[in-house]
Amino acid sequence: MQKLTNKEEEVMKILWSLQKAFVKEIMKEIEGEKPHYNTLSTIVRNLEDKKYVDHEAFGKTHRYYPLVSKESYRNNFVNHNMVDFFDNSYKNLVSFFAKEEKISVDELKEIIDLIEKRK
Repeated sequence: MQKLTNKEEEVMKILWSLQKAFVKEIMKEIEGEKPHYNTLSTIVRNLEDKKYVDHEAFGKTHRYYPLVSKESYRNNFVNHNMVDFFDNSYKNLVSFFAKEEKISVDELKEIIDLIEKRK
């Protein structure tokens, strides 16, 4: 699975939310400064080239839909970063968030409870 650019990820989040959309519908959902229509269309076609989306043709216009689920992309992203930045260790990952104060003691307890329930 190819890595996406930030703009491509933004478009994918919109498509995951909408499930199917024309470029003009994707444009409406973009927050902040909106790209030119042709730029957004190019981003969507790049996603299609990367096999993240496909389309249904309606005359000269296309309605796009995701081929890759959000969960599948998230799993790939997490696994890739686990190897690259955390020596393939979930302990190192959780320790990082604890040291950065991005996770609370209560959240850590919830994680421990989830692990214990799986046993």
